[in-house]
Amino acid sequence: MRVLFIGGTGVISSACARLALERGIELSVLNRSGSAVPGATALRGDIRDAASARAALGDREFDAVVEFVAFTPEHVRADVDLFRGRTGQYVFISSASAYQKPVARLPITESTPLRNPFWQYSRDKIACEDLLTRAYREDGFPVTIVRPSHTYDRTRIPFQGRWTWLDRLRQGREVIVHGDGTSLWTITHQDDFAKGFVPLLGHGRTLGEAFHITSDEALTWDQIARTFAAVLRVEPRIVHVTSDAIAAADPEWGEKLLGDKAHSTVLDNSKLRSVVPDFVATIPFEQGAREIVEWYLADSARQVVDEKFDALMDRLIAASRSVSV
Repeated sequence: MRVLFIGGTGVISSACARLALERGIELSVLNRSGSAVPGATALRGDIRDAASARAALGDREFDAVVEFVAFTPEHVRADVDLFRGRTGQYVFISSASAYQKPVARLPITESTPLRNPFWQYSRDKIACEDLLTRAYREDGFPVTIVRPSHTYDRTRIPFQGRWTWLDRLRQGREVIVHGDGTSLWTITHQDDFAKGFVPLLGHGRTLGEAFHITSDEALTWDQIARTFAAVLRVEPRIVHVTSDAIAAADPEWGEKLLGDKAHSTVLDNSKLRSVVPDFVATIPFEQGAREIVEWYLADSARQVVDEKFDALMDRLIAASRSVSV
């Protein structure tokens, strides 16, 4: 099977590329740097520049094209023009943040309404899905939509501030967990995501359909914080700050909370298993947290503290205390 990845070097795409190659897929990777994982054909071109992309692709045709780096309707509109008649499947990587929050009923399924008035990123993904769905219905464009939900690798700490947050925890300083820490969150290791994703490539029953791919493990945010503390062998000093207060102090952080992380997110993978019956996520977050901590501690160059964000956390913690008093 001949497959093209647009992107190919990110958290999700790199794991999917490795597994695709292991399973014998003839993989090409298109990006501006011309970099690819070993074993894949590297194509150097800019997908956002039609002439550059066409020159890089030549007359190649594919069984599946996966778009990892499209974020606006303009991006996917150009892709439809570029790949119409050139691929048997076009896979768009959307986002589970597009699902309406808070949801009326858990777990979330693919039929849960798409709506996010808080986060522009999510609204753009919804607009991309709308355009592609019309292209499928009206012209038969062979689209499959995939919605990841917080997929991580060893470099991705799930809390805002990343290393800065983890370093505070390591030092025994107070760390912020939004809300009251009890909302549920689904977090998925990149290798588990790949196990659900790669079998969708070239699968005829996926055309015109949307799937999310996640772990079945749902943890509270306090549990996620305490998992890191256990790996570091420290006692966590958790301070709960409301998402509204965080949004007032830092709108960029706030839109990610109010539009996504502030609400319980538990997802039902039944639809995925209907086409990938053997899919199961096997990497618990305890293992993932160890991988993250070990990666950061292995190299001091990775341990960069964001002084501005560190000070913001101090201010939010102080403000939360004054309100409670």
